[in-house]
Amino acid sequence: MTTVLIADDQPLQRFGSRMLLESQDDMTVVGEAANGSEAVRMAAELHPDVVLMDIRMPGLDGIEATRRITSAGDRTRILIVTTFDLDEYAYTGLRAGASGFLVKDAQPEELLAGIRAVATGDAVVAPSLTRRLLDAYVHHLPTAPSSEAPPPDDPRLASLTDREREILTVIGKGWTNTEIASRLHLAESTVKTHVGRILAKTGSRDRIQAVILAYDTKLVKTS
Repeated sequence: MTTVLIADDQPLQRFGSRMLLESQDDMTVVGEAANGSEAVRMAAELHPDVVLMDIRMPGLDGIEATRRITSAGDRTRILIVTTFDLDEYAYTGLRAGASGFLVKDAQPEELLAGIRAVATGDAVVAPSLTRRLLDAYVHHLPTAPSSEAPPPDDPRLASLTDREREILTVIGKGWTNTEIASRLHLAESTVKTHVGRILAKTGSRDRIQAVILAYDTKLVKTS
């Protein structure tokens, strides 16, 4: 059973989300928060598997609430669900530690699939944002002069095998498990095992955080 906390300042939105989630045999809503401060407090008390997090809420917004919940080190994962289909929200939300980002006009089955995905440690980004997210992330990275020496290995990569580095690199490029298996001539189950080990070794909460790590450590180069 996946436990969910709904954080949204609109009562009707919370009611609709609760009705949808509780129609599922594998989900239950453990609480509702009307602002970011309530979401942080209730997440610490209830330890939900997933928080459905709105961004624009009175007082503490959803981005800062996400940052505080994920930095607490609990197993709770955040799925941002917002009206605003803007790159800056996707970028800052995922950078704050969210495992996914969907807009509120997503189909009900997309929301349910997103909750199930982040609850199991996968990541989800609205399809319309995926490429733009990567482009926006690259845009925010400083570009080192060509004459500058390459940075030393990041300690988060030290325990990775050569194959795991290779897979982390292509994860950073946006490849799916199926694409990795096909292009690197591996069984998909083997790819999943590698991905799980990469997340564990690097301390990445999910695939999105692994993408960010790949850019941070220059495994994926900016163009």
